[in-house]
Amino acid sequence: MAVTPLELARTAAIAADDKKAADIVVIDLSQASDICDYFVICTARSKPHSDAIVEEVREKVKANCNERPLSVEGKVGSSWALIDFGVVVVHVFRPESRDYYRLERLWGDAPRVDFGLEGAVEEGDDKQAVALQEG
Repeated sequence: MAVTPLELARTAAIAADDKKAADIVVIDLSQASDICDYFVICTARSKPHSDAIVEEVREKVKANCNERPLSVEGKVGSSWALIDFGVVVVHVFRPESRDYYRLERLWGDAPRVDFGLEGAVEEGDDKQAVALQEG
């Protein structure tokens, strides 16, 4: 049985949370974009932390959803890694790049999906989320 885009997004978000990613946001783009159905956005503290999150997402999605990424971009020497599963795109940012690109603001009208993760951004409650939106 095929996994749904929402299940794949959930698996990716949980994998990022398992590696202590911060400020995890899942954005439902299914009605807003032809690019993909979901963005999973998170922040890594350092380059090694980013690499660990990327690997965990790849492994958990493969094991639980039987899906491999179409591509992984920006892994070496970058402050933004992108894991493209087609229907779900996972963005792993270092804080300065997340601040600069502000994807949450770009897709501000799209609904957020709450999985109750430890590293998730609390709607209207998190100072970093507000800073990212105002940035």
